[in-house]
Amino acid sequence: MQAYCLTKPGAWVDHPWEPHHTVVKVGSGERGKIFAFLGDDGVGVKSGRSREVADEWLQRFPGDATVMAYTGRSGWNDLAFAGAIPDEDLVDAVDESYRLVVEGLPKKLRPPGWDQD
Repeated sequence: MQAYCLTKPGAWVDHPWEPHHTVVKVGSGERGKIFAFLGDDGVGVKSGRSREVADEWLQRFPGDATVMAYTGRSGWNDLAFAGAIPDEDLVDAVDESYRLVVEGLPKKLRPPGWDQD
């Protein structure tokens, strides 16, 4: 999943908390924003602008999609790798998270080519 995330324009890996807590950001330096939290068992993604939109994942994949701790109220979900969620849906979820996060960046901080994915 990390390799896929890094194919996104402007994407880079960071370890803001500990070496085993990997995130992928877009945007430069301190202004970079997380679009994927990578874990051994799943990926945390922005699943919608609101909790209501993000809850569609919970309804489609009960048990394999859960509300992320701390950031869940803002539309973030944890999606499990080895469950009922197809790999294509996980990739689509990363794509959508990236899109939502980049759209939230000021235009001057958006990476070139990001909207051509």
